[in-house]
Amino acid sequence: MRPNLDEVADDMIAEIQGRVREYDRPGDGPYSGTLRLAVERVLHHFVERVADPAHEPGDLADFFRAIGRGESGEGRSLDAMQSAMRVGGMVAWRRIADGAAALEVDPRTLGAVGEALMLVQDELAAAAAEGYAQAKAAVAGEMQRRRKRLLDLLFADPPAAPEAIADLAAAAAWPVPRTVAAVALGRPPAGSHHPAFPPDVLSDLTRRTPSLIVPDPDGPGRARLIDRALAGTHAVVGPTVPVAEAARSVQWARKTLALVDRGVIESDGGVVRSVEHMSTLILFQDEDLISSLAALRLAPLAHLRVSQQDRLAETLLAWLQSGRNANEVAMRLHVHPQTVRYRLRQLEELFGDQLLDPDQRFDLEIVLRARALLASGAGEHLLATVHEAVGETGEIVSLRR
Repeated sequence: MRPNLDEVADDMIAEIQGRVREYDRPGDGPYSGTLRLAVERVLHHFVERVADPAHEPGDLADFFRAIGRGESGEGRSLDAMQSAMRVGGMVAWRRIADGAAALEVDPRTLGAVGEALMLVQDELAAAAAEGYAQAKAAVAGEMQRRRKRLLDLLFADPPAAPEAIADLAAAAAWPVPRTVAAVALGRPPAGSHHPAFPPDVLSDLTRRTPSLIVPDPDGPGRARLIDRALAGTHAVVGPTVPVAEAARSVQWARKTLALVDRGVIESDGGVVRSVEHMSTLILFQDEDLISSLAALRLAPLAHLRVSQQDRLAETLLAWLQSGRNANEVAMRLHVHPQTVRYRLRQLEELFGDQLLDPDQRFDLEIVLRARALLASGAGEHLLATVHEAVGETGEIVSLRR
């Protein structure tokens, strides 16, 4: 076969161009030249392989890795190249079989030559697939880096210029939406797998607080899509905002996540949405301020035992929330009305005229709501502050309505 390699190469190229549409480019000099070079190098390697089964593909494997990378760079699959290799292999085997029949080659020798042909095809196909995968991984890695930079830009405070966002979004193949919502994720348990997100969701799970940007979160079906994507994760969705205000959405998502972690905001294991807890977020926006207000307004409870403080604070909050109706307080707290009236008399003696003032009642409800929301460990901070305040008493007002 060695003396006829040029003729065999011509037959292989003609057959490949006739049967594989992607290679039918007779007028494309560089493309045809690359095809001829590949065919000739494969044939010479095959002949060397038959003569020496230990002969390694070496540079030829690198050549096919480069072909695989080139196919990836052109946005094509490896299907055409693999078809071309099969067609070329059939042509080569046909010539080998014809020559073997004419020379009456021993069947075992012919079988060994056929095996060598298949091994060469497999090795070169594997090299091309490896180069293809390398190129795909490099492109995906660069795209992911661009998307992480875009996420940084969207979370910047003060906001980045719209032009800068648009340019980086185009480079990251991310269509700029009208609105977005940020998502803050808690750290997954060790050994758990990261969730998979739709391709239009920007994500960076390597941050201290893993974060996402969800485009058009209020669009049709988007809420269900978000819930499905985040199922089984510890996730908080921030408010929907214009793209330029993504930093505000992620800030509220992170604050909400911190309160969920503390137990202030309850989570049943599903996705938590910041907009459903805005009043709680407002309450805990400045805890020092809330503590100071609690020390002022709850000072009348300071001299009592903690258990008494808890009972009276719970009763006072229920009274304020129920329109100051003692019977409704009893139903809320699941205690006898007489018990409620007894506690209300104590509150009258402790708070006096403060309970007649709408502004002070409003302050009381704020600090009592915060107190009720806090977990027991965190709640001690407020109570410790109150304990240091000086108790006050005033005139009795009627609470036992």
